[in-house]
Amino acid sequence: MKKRPIIFITVTALFMASCSIKDQQNMPSNDTILYSDTIQYHPVRISRSDGSILPWFSADRGKSYDTVLMLVWNFWKNMETDSNGLKYYMNHQVWKQEHDMRGLGGDQINMALSSWGLLYAYTGYSEIVENMRYISDTYLERSLSSPDDRWPFLPYPYNTDIHSGKYDGDMRNGKGITQPDKAGSFGFELVNLYRMTGERKYLDAAVRIAQILAEHIQPGNAEKSPLPFRVNAETGEAGLLFRNDFSGKAVESALYTSNWTGTMRLFEAMQELEKDEKEVYEKAFNVFYEWMKNYPLKTNKWGPFFEDIPGWSDTQTNAISFAMFILDHRDMFPSWKQDVKGIIDWTYRELGNHEYEKYKVTVMNEQTVYRVPGNRHSSRQASVELMYTELSGDTTFVSNAVRTLNWATYTVAADGRNRYIRDDIWLTDGYGDYIRHYIRAMAAMPELAPAAENHILRSTSVISFAYYSETAVAYRTFDERSSEVLRTTRKPKSVMADGKKLNKTEVMTDNSWTWDALPEGGILKISKSSGTEVVIEL
Repeated sequence: MKKRPIIFITVTALFMASCSIKDQQNMPSNDTILYSDTIQYHPVRISRSDGSILPWFSADRGKSYDTVLMLVWNFWKNMETDSNGLKYYMNHQVWKQEHDMRGLGGDQINMALSSWGLLYAYTGYSEIVENMRYISDTYLERSLSSPDDRWPFLPYPYNTDIHSGKYDGDMRNGKGITQPDKAGSFGFELVNLYRMTGERKYLDAAVRIAQILAEHIQPGNAEKSPLPFRVNAETGEAGLLFRNDFSGKAVESALYTSNWTGTMRLFEAMQELEKDEKEVYEKAFNVFYEWMKNYPLKTNKWGPFFEDIPGWSDTQTNAISFAMFILDHRDMFPSWKQDVKGIIDWTYRELGNHEYEKYKVTVMNEQTVYRVPGNRHSSRQASVELMYTELSGDTTFVSNAVRTLNWATYTVAADGRNRYIRDDIWLTDGYGDYIRHYIRAMAAMPELAPAAENHILRSTSVISFAYYSETAVAYRTFDERSSEVLRTTRKPKSVMADGKKLNKTEVMTDNSWTWDALPEGGILKISKSSGTEVVIEL
């Protein structure tokens, strides 16, 4: 019998009993002071030793992070069915009890799929994969542009008639307008869902998206990205143009965005999965690679991203997502340390939020036209800073990164509602683009994962099956060659890949595993060059 479902039911029962659980159920430790001040839903906990912010649930970071992740997932899973028979999150970008009357957020579907893939590996809950299927099947059935359009088979990001059950345009520019950057991100998530499930329909849809995007790529320049931000799918003309001053020069914001990391990952995956067209996708990838290096990375022109902004706005999302891309492709960026640190420095300089400095933490504002601290933006920042630390050895950002993760837990209520500071309960910010950053942060710094449980925190391959019990962890990877990072409750007795025992080593080599003990449990790292079925005996 799996261990975590028992834990999950217990935690859920505890929290769903009331929306206003008192913090004394998680009494402050000797090192904790409970402030009368509140952030969002909870009184602030600070460390008695240094005055820095702690998570709201308890001083135990791993327990606290795990708790908010499971609360958020449970709220999403149990969200009501809307009047048109679809789940609420398939119609609206904001959750309200009386139902908000805005359609989807532009990247809402893609972000949810991204987070749920990581959460499945972390928990082994099959219901998460079923939710991914539901989201993808529903969106594919109802969102694609016509086969006869100039830009066919691309998903529209918005439902202009909220309860029509049809996605047919752009939130601001109306029917017929799509966003190629969001299409590319969706295509990449479909590739991963194919890798998880083996269902060819997801790969076929991703291939169509990749083909159309590749066909329309141009070299790009300082004012135009290789693909436009908005385009009329039927006619091929750029969407309505909004001009705004940038360094004294007018910019057509419909023609430019720097949100291309998902699209680049899609083209990268296509080179592996569609080998007959490898040259096409390699060329498409390289156009974006060169453009991102020569323009946004040099100019810090990191906009736009958000579908509801009428003019120019630089965003933390685009900047830090590309920093993560660089960390994942260090061989392509000889100056990767300087590049990533430069992006991080830009975010603090331009979007750092100092409202919470009395708790010794600087968090992140969303974008230059909406300088409000964001739960997802701050947790994204923290996760990438910890990735940078893991790979570079530079510990400059560690303390603030952990405190930022602590801060972002306060936006999660005891029933799983996740509210943006001074705003609404956004289904992007609080759900799809929230969970993944905590799991990535735990992977970069496994000491942050819960000590009393077993979790897959990271794999270089997609995890297509995961199983947890008190005495074993088993999982399947899409690729034969992969490496994983886990937090386990004790040192493994054995680790096997496709029935062959892997060697315990002090330094990682092919087909081996390492173990680093922590005060409770430890960090298990596995590297294999063959085999997809891994069994860990504990």
